[in-house]
Amino acid sequence: MKLYLLKNGVNPRRVRIFLAEKRLRLGEDVPFEEFDMDSAGHKDPAFRAKNPMGTLPVLELDDGTVLAESVAICRYFEEQRPEPPLMGRGALGSATVEMWNRRMEHELLLPVIGAFVHTHPFWVGKREQIPAYGELLRRQVVERMTWLDRELAERAFVAGDTYCIADITAQVALLTARGALKLPVPEDQVNLTRWWTAVSARPSARA
Repeated sequence: MKLYLLKNGVNPRRVRIFLAEKRLRLGEDVPFEEFDMDSAGHKDPAFRAKNPMGTLPVLELDDGTVLAESVAICRYFEEQRPEPPLMGRGALGSATVEMWNRRMEHELLLPVIGAFVHTHPFWVGKREQIPAYGELLRRQVVERMTWLDRELAERAFVAGDTYCIADITAQVALLTARGALKLPVPEDQVNLTRWWTAVSARPSARA
């Protein structure tokens, strides 16, 4: 197999952290190739033959099967290496994790990425920007931080008592918000700050 990643990419970071939590090492347990935005190798016709969307990450299996989309790739590795479980156990556990992961995607990650694309100088000339829309998304990110702070008042992690893919999604969203949007977790949001400190201290956070 071979995993294709994008250097500093948000969704590839999700897969990196997921693999680290599974104790799978890139380059040893999982061969990989990394592209960057400047060379844009993932936009070349040769790569688009694997994934016409031209997006990363992509996992190519030994038989030539190609999986794209970060959660789909994580699902593959979850089935291959069930321990530790990062996508829930049983019907209710799996559904609960899926619910919260979707919420973290739609309420945090997508608004963060949208605000970044529409307001950051990096994207000038690369993508059409609508600054007013970006500012709207930026305000949504701040509001959702407050919402998540309230949610975390009664549990250690996003979906319950154990770390899971929903935490990884929220983690990369807030990491991007902190770096690209200059929106760190507000200090007065004690529950979110406690969670952020805990997930940032995990060895996988440096994956």
